[in-house]
Amino acid sequence: MLKKYFIAGLLVWLPLIITIWIIELVVGTLDRTIDLLPPQLQPQGLFGFSIYGAGAVFALAIILLTGLLAANFLGARIVRVWESLLNRIPVVRSIYAAVKQVSDTVFADNGQAFRKALLVQYPRMGVWTIAFQTGRPSAELESHLHDNMISVYVPTTPNPTSGFFLVMDRHEVIELEMSVDDALKYVVSMGVVAPTNWTAQEVAVEQR
Repeated sequence: MLKKYFIAGLLVWLPLIITIWIIELVVGTLDRTIDLLPPQLQPQGLFGFSIYGAGAVFALAIILLTGLLAANFLGARIVRVWESLLNRIPVVRSIYAAVKQVSDTVFADNGQAFRKALLVQYPRMGVWTIAFQTGRPSAELESHLHDNMISVYVPTTPNPTSGFFLVMDRHEVIELEMSVDDALKYVVSMGVVAPTNWTAQEVAVEQR
């Protein structure tokens, strides 16, 4: 009986604690950006006391301002000059180019990265898992393969930020109707939080 009550209480508090921890981690990280301001312009210098979250607000304002400037002609020209400068630094050039290419692909409005949730057999035939389509293989890879291949990312659970990159035949994957958000929740919860809008085909596959 005590075990039942303990689990019931844990189910109430655990999501709340994890949510607060994630928010605290994100806000605390962004809050450090306030140190970029001169001491006299920081809340401690202006009001005599620090304000929690002021750095996060400052960071969001910087991001929005940067986006506003980059969207016009002059800002885009400055960004090109800045990127040209970074591309001339040997080590920085490789890291920056790789990160920029990934971010441009993932966040582009017309990009296909992480726009489809898939059901694939991994790590062996007969074992199914959730994956995400990230695009098409590079030209060099396609030259060694047939044309009907896709790039797939298989996340680990409960941490989907790590995973495996696979190149698979399109006919060997099943496109799911569930959204990417629902698929991520399903992965993070280790299969506990199942999407409510599964199709009959997906349920049949799950029950095999």
